[in-house]
Amino acid sequence: MRSWDCLLYLGVLGAVGLVAAGHKMLDDCLASNRKYKMNVVVLEDNNFEWSRPFVQTAVEQAIEKDRQKNIDNDLDLVLTANYNGFNTTVYNRQGCGSSTCEGVAILKKLDHSNEVGCVMLGPSCTFATFQLVDEEIGLTLSIPIISAGSFGLSCDYKPKLTRTLPPARKIIDLFLNFKTEELRFKPEWDKFYVYKKQVNNATEDCFWYINALEAPSARFASQTQRVMVREKKDLQNIMKTSKRHSNSEFIIIITLPDGETGLKMLLISLIFLCGQINDYMAGYHDGALLFGQVLRDRLMSKRLGRKSEDVNHNPFANVTIEGMGGHVVLDKHGDRDVNFSFIYTSYETLLVFDSSQNRTIETHPNPALGWKGQLPDDEPENPEGKESTQDVIVIVLGVSVVVVTAIALIFYRQNRKERQMQKKWSHLSPHLIGPLDEKEVSLKIDDDKRKDSTYFRQRGCYDKKPVILKELKHAEGDFTEEQKIELNTLLRIDYYNLTKFYGTVKFEYGIFGVFELCQRGSLRVGPDPPSKCEQKFINVCCKGMSYLHSSSIPVHGRLKSTNCVVDNRMVVKITDFGCHTILMPGRDLWTAPEHLRKDGVSQKGDVYSYGIIAHEIVLRQMPFYTRSCFNTAEKLHRVQYPRGNGFFRPDLYFEGISDREIELYMLIKSCWDEDPERRPDFKRIELTLGKIFSNLHNQATETYMDNLIRRLQMYSRTLECLVEERTALYKAERDRADRLNFMLLPGPVVRSLKETGRVEPELFEEVTIYFSDIVGFTTLCHYSTPMEVVDMLNEIYKNFDSILDHHDVYKVETIGDAYMVASGLPKRNGDRHAVDIAHMALDLLSFVGTFELQHLPGIPLWIRIGVHSGPCAAGVVGHKMPRYCLFGDTVNTASRMESTGLPLRIHASQSTINILRRTDCQFEFEKRGETYLKGKGKEMTYWLTGVTGRTYNLPTPPTAENFQRLQQDLADMIVSSLEKHRAGKEGFEKRKTLSTRVRWRDTNGSLRKDGPPEYFHLAVTDNPSTFL
Repeated sequence: MRSWDCLLYLGVLGAVGLVAAGHKMLDDCLASNRKYKMNVVVLEDNNFEWSRPFVQTAVEQAIEKDRQKNIDNDLDLVLTANYNGFNTTVYNRQGCGSSTCEGVAILKKLDHSNEVGCVMLGPSCTFATFQLVDEEIGLTLSIPIISAGSFGLSCDYKPKLTRTLPPARKIIDLFLNFKTEELRFKPEWDKFYVYKKQVNNATEDCFWYINALEAPSARFASQTQRVMVREKKDLQNIMKTSKRHSNSEFIIIITLPDGETGLKMLLISLIFLCGQINDYMAGYHDGALLFGQVLRDRLMSKRLGRKSEDVNHNPFANVTIEGMGGHVVLDKHGDRDVNFSFIYTSYETLLVFDSSQNRTIETHPNPALGWKGQLPDDEPENPEGKESTQDVIVIVLGVSVVVVTAIALIFYRQNRKERQMQKKWSHLSPHLIGPLDEKEVSLKIDDDKRKDSTYFRQRGCYDKKPVILKELKHAEGDFTEEQKIELNTLLRIDYYNLTKFYGTVKFEYGIFGVFELCQRGSLRVGPDPPSKCEQKFINVCCKGMSYLHSSSIPVHGRLKSTNCVVDNRMVVKITDFGCHTILMPGRDLWTAPEHLRKDGVSQKGDVYSYGIIAHEIVLRQMPFYTRSCFNTAEKLHRVQYPRGNGFFRPDLYFEGISDREIELYMLIKSCWDEDPERRPDFKRIELTLGKIFSNLHNQATETYMDNLIRRLQMYSRTLECLVEERTALYKAERDRADRLNFMLLPGPVVRSLKETGRVEPELFEEVTIYFSDIVGFTTLCHYSTPMEVVDMLNEIYKNFDSILDHHDVYKVETIGDAYMVASGLPKRNGDRHAVDIAHMALDLLSFVGTFELQHLPGIPLWIRIGVHSGPCAAGVVGHKMPRYCLFGDTVNTASRMESTGLPLRIHASQSTINILRRTDCQFEFEKRGETYLKGKGKEMTYWLTGVTGRTYNLPTPPTAENFQRLQQDLADMIVSSLEKHRAGKEGFEKRKTLSTRVRWRDTNGSLRKDGPPEYFHLAVTDNPSTFL
């Protein structure tokens, strides 16, 4: 589609372009009132080197330099510039890869706004420039183009194009000249290997340079024997093979492959600007100077009375200026000439190629090429002599010893790994992981087991044991041998204070470790813990860590209170240990300061973490509690970077505590000492805690029975608190589930499902059903994004739902833009069902008159409403997502009443009107006449317009005879609103709507209207009003 868009633009611009060439274009510029304006075309993406933030400053600097030169030459000549950019961030390929037609589009916009200047500076993309300068596709330019780029061969020899950066054809000239030239260190070469590395973000110049060497129709391919190399392994094979012509050809590498160093080959570095500057920025800068120089020379020539040159001559050809990067020379075609340097892998400059003379200049008299000062011929020469027999024997023996040693080492390491992997590790079958509890919460409709729920992914049952599944986020599926050894080590760990590891299981959504589940949670305590027995947990945690440090997994690395869990027998166990090659070490409040400063794990770091956990349990506070700081990030920073001689630690006050508790506090302080070597190990901590807790509970004089009674009392108090807490949580969850059920189904239906598990279908003799939909919803979706459609419907139906709360009605469902409401079921209400639906419909229509679409300001909202009364059957359908559904001819007739209605009107049937007449309410209605209803024939219908004695702010409906034109006029108004509020056509075209991208040209015809249609009574202004 992009090429057809370009042809459309070109067809429009064909009438604008006039045949002009050479100095005639300059004379036209000097004679016109264009104020010597340059149309600068740039990118607005801010991600590329020729984006506007880089280019605009350079162009302004060039304009200032040119102004000073004109003042020195007494010329009243001041260049000006306007900047026009295009944004490619919405395309899959950003930058020049998605810029085919933007230059033509910008030129069209400049012509419409009468802003075309004397010259176009840019674009830099070959695709965009080609559409401007190629005369065969129908575009004839009246102004020249100076491009800082446009490197491709398709832009060569264009009379209206000047390029301030070297094009790709200069690269071809470089290699063709060097191929045939014989130098002191090389003979004549004929064969080339061109290695093109596959990259996704190649720069514009690199892309077109390598494209010129790759194109089969280009001069380089036709005049050389070149071989394209596209894969890194192919390049390596070429370098290693003995049959290659390695001594008599180029290997041209635009981008070196990763890790390739020290290759003895000839490389080419293209250097055409000096210093560390932005080439594109310099190109735009030099283009502005070039234009000013040519204008100045033309004015001086006219002042001196010199005759004009040939009108077909390029005014920028053979011009020399001083640019940002140095001397700038243009050839007879207006292209930049430069000097290319040949650099050997030792980074020595061997040659310089002057593209203006097509001549190679030697700069290094004696290059250190490694082949006796000169590259060898095609075939490698034979060695001058042979090694002696003794040398051969020594070499063979040496190689044999090395090979035997290497083989023995390999076998030793392999056997060692096999010994370590004796307890074979493998993924558990997913079928062996079952649900933890077979009793699922349901509405007694079916025992549907949701085995893929989030809860199941976290907890389950393996071999009749409760397990927890922990995702191994850094694992990719196939573990390395080192990781397998570590997993096997975990399998062998079996200690009552450490959680059991059963293996790993692989699901479609990830890999999980299967660990023993401790269902009573962790030691993470708050300000009000349930019991005092948690102090005992300090000693148990110490025992688990003491065993772990003496096992084959000597370090935990992620110890914290949430990793100290309690099972059903109130036994504390350590979890999340090991897996250092799979999981990253922790960086949190429990991490030792030395590991915050430098990643790693250590036994002393585990002691620090244990001290923070002990402080958390003893004081019954949150982790790392301190009154001076509550922010976690600040705490970590102060621990990692201490101030002065003091070290930041949690608060631990010794006032008001007993002498025996002081010993426990001192032990905790020693655990988080800043010097890791001064921290005790877990063996010492275990011994110290045994003495401390023996003294705290007077166990020296306490009998065995007293100790047992004291423990039973503590467990009893803990259990009572736990039961009360869990009961409160259960009641809150039950109430929340009931509220959700009552929102999805009618109250009587929910109660019946909870009590009996089923709902009996029921026949209602007379109910009233309401249907409505949004007029022009398809058109609104056509010009809206998916999120705007969802937000629009959510806002409308939330307000509808709030209105329904004031009436005795039941919302059945919403399908797309359709809204269905019923009254008289499941609770019968006599004749009130028609009255409630009528009042509700009038309230909804009144609300619609004041509603304004957020993303389409000024566009009104229209709905059609249909109401019908009659018998109906209702019941719950389905087991999954049960719905309370209505059945019968009344439902179909109500839908037909809505579809045959008109916008902003309430279409009521004869049966509904008859019921309203039987009531005391004085409703106002108009007779519409006989209306054809599909499946029913012609029936008398009415328009409901209000209630006597009550005022409704109802919007004015459009007339029936103009309804057929409603959709098109709505589309025109939406496009006008988008153009007004979304920054014109560019913002409009880039909106990702639900439909195919809307072309601006498709709406140009309808947008020429000066205002809304005459019959359209709804005002569309900045402050819209839809009232009468």
